Amino acid sequence: MTRIEDYAIVGDLHTAALIGTDGSIDWLCLPHFDSPACFAALLDTPDAGRWLLAPAAGGTCTRRRYRPDTLILETEWDTGAGRVRVTDFMPPRDGVADLIRIVEGLSGTVEMRGELALRFDYGHVIPWVRRTTTGIHAVAGPDSVQLSSPAPMEGEHLRTVSEFTIKAGERVPFVLTWSPSHHRRPRTIDAENALTGTQTYWENWSSRSAAEGPYRDAVQRSLITLKALTFAPTGGIVAAATTSLPEQPGGPRNWDYRYCWLRDATLTLNSLITAGYTDEAKAWREWLLRAVAGDPADLQIMYSLDGRRRLPEAEIPWLAGYEGSTPVHTGNAAADQLQLDVWGEVLDGLSLTRNALLHEPDDSWDIQIALMDHLEGAWQQPDNGLWEMRGPRRHFTHSKVMAWVAVDRMIKAVRQFHLPGPADRWENLREDIHKDVMVHGFNPKMNSFVQSYGGTELDASLLLIPKVGFLPPDHPHVTGTIDAIQRDLTQDGYVLRYRPEHSDDGLPGGEGVFLACSFWLVDALLGAGQRTEATQLFERLLTLRNDVGLLSEEWDVQDARQLGNTPQAFSHFALITSAFQLHHGPSPQSDQIITASTNPAPG
Repeated sequence: MTRIEDYAIVGDLHTAALIGTDGSIDWLCLPHFDSPACFAALLDTPDAGRWLLAPAAGGTCTRRRYRPDTLILETEWDTGAGRVRVTDFMPPRDGVADLIRIVEGLSGTVEMRGELALRFDYGHVIPWVRRTTTGIHAVAGPDSVQLSSPAPMEGEHLRTVSEFTIKAGERVPFVLTWSPSHHRRPRTIDAENALTGTQTYWENWSSRSAAEGPYRDAVQRSLITLKALTFAPTGGIVAAATTSLPEQPGGPRNWDYRYCWLRDATLTLNSLITAGYTDEAKAWREWLLRAVAGDPADLQIMYSLDGRRRLPEAEIPWLAGYEGSTPVHTGNAAADQLQLDVWGEVLDGLSLTRNALLHEPDDSWDIQIALMDHLEGAWQQPDNGLWEMRGPRRHFTHSKVMAWVAVDRMIKAVRQFHLPGPADRWENLREDIHKDVMVHGFNPKMNSFVQSYGGTELDASLLLIPKVGFLPPDHPHVTGTIDAIQRDLTQDGYVLRYRPEHSDDGLPGGEGVFLACSFWLVDALLGAGQRTEATQLFERLLTLRNDVGLLSEEWDVQDARQLGNTPQAFSHFALITSAFQLHHGPSPQSDQIITASTNPAPG
C-alpha cells in the first residue's frame, strides 16, 4: 500500500482529499470531513473507491509540490515519451463540493489513464451511473456525483475509465462535483476560472501571515494545512482528515480523528494568534464556547465539527484496514471518558484569548465560572488522562497540573481583569493542588515527575509543566524531568508519549514516537536555556515531514516512516509554536502569545 507520507492533501474547508504519489485519490469524505468516504482505498484496495489520473505506464511521480502559499498540488511525471503535470485542487466551498484535476502536457506526447471508482459509504455502495453530454452522473442514496471532462469516458468493470493522449501545451480538465441527490444537478464550473480563483484565495489568505525567519516556509505550510483542516461553517478544526491509520501497522490502535479535541484549544489559539490569524482564532473560540455550553459535569474531551456530542464508535468490517490494521473505526468512544485536564485546557485557552483578543467584557465568564465550580469539587478524582487510556482510571500528574492551570487562570481573570469571583478561595485551592502535585507527582529517587501518583513511569505530558507556568523552566524538578525523558522515554532522540508495555493503557501492541511530544521537548529545552539542543532537535523533526511538508501523528524510528492519522493538526500546531519560539524566544507561559518583544532570541 502507499505509505502514509506519500499522501498530500487538497481541500475546500469542508472536507479534504488525500492524493498519493501515484496520482490516485485514495480518501475523500463527502460532503464533510466526518461523512462516509466515497474513496476509501486508503483503508483497503482500489475496490473500495479511488480516482486515479496518471500516465498509462503508471508509477510514482517524478516530483510534486504545492504552488507557493496555496493548497494547489502539482504532480509531475517524466516519461520516455514526454513530461506531464496533474494539478489538483478544491475551490473553497460555494454550496457544492468540487474536486478538480487538470492534466497539462509539458513536453512530448504522453498516454494518460484515468480510473474513477465511486464507492459510497466507505466502499460499501456502488452507485448507478449514466452518461451525460459532458461525462457521467452517479447516484446512490443521498449522494450525487457528476464528472465532466472533454476526455473520452467508458465503463469498465464498474469503473469509469478515461484513456487519452496529452501533447505539449494541451490542458485537459476533469471536474468532479458532489451535491445532495435530491437537489437539481448543479452547473459544472469552469476549471481554469476555478483554478485562478482558488490560487487568489490562498495567496490572499497567506499574505496575512506573520510567519518569518529561517523556518517561515515550514510554518506557513503548517498554517495552510491547519486551515485546510478547518470546517468553515463552524470554525472547528479536525484533529486529522482520516480515520484508522494505525499507530502500529497491523495492530489495533486505529482511531477516528475527524473530530475536534478540547486538548488542542490553547495550542490552536496560540498558533493562530501568533501567526496573525485572529479571525480563525476567534472562530475557534466561538466553536469552543458553543461546544462546552451546558452542564459542566458533561464536558467531553472531543466534539463533532458542529459541536455534536454523540460520537458512537463503530467498526467497518468490510474494510481490510491500512496494511491489515483492524478494526477500521468511525466515531470515537473516548468522547465518553473523564479527562480532568480538559477543564484546564478550556480555561487556559479562554485566558489566552482574553489576554490577546478581547477588547470588550468577556461574555463567556458565566460559562467559565460554571466550569470552575465543577472542577473545584472534581479535581481529586482519578481519570483516564490526556492520552485517553482505556485501562483503569488513575491520578495522572498532568491532569492535576491542568487543574492547577484552570484555577490559576481564573484567579488572574479576577485580579487583572476585575471579573467577579472568589479569588481568595481559589488562591487557597491553587496552593493545595500545587502541594498535592509536588508531593505525589514527583519521584525524588528518579529526580523526575511521573505519569501518575505513586508510579515510576514517565509521560511526555510532563514536559508541559513549565509551559503552563506550574514551575519555572529552569526549576530543578523540571530539568530533572527533561533529563529523565531524554534518557528513558525517547527513541533516536524523539519522544514517546509513554511506554505502552508499562502503562496499562488497555490495549495490546505499541506505537511510534509522538511528533507533537518531540516538539514539546524542543520547547522545554529552549525554556531551560539549552538553545543549541532545542534547535538541533527541531531541525531533525523538520526532516520527518514528507516531500510537501506534511506530518502525521507519529514516526516509526525503525522503519523510517510516518504512522497514524494524517495530516495531524496536533503535530503542525506544535511545529508552529516551536518555530516561533526559536525565532522570537520562549513565551512566558501558555496563556501568553509569542511575540518578538516577549523575550527576543539571541542572534
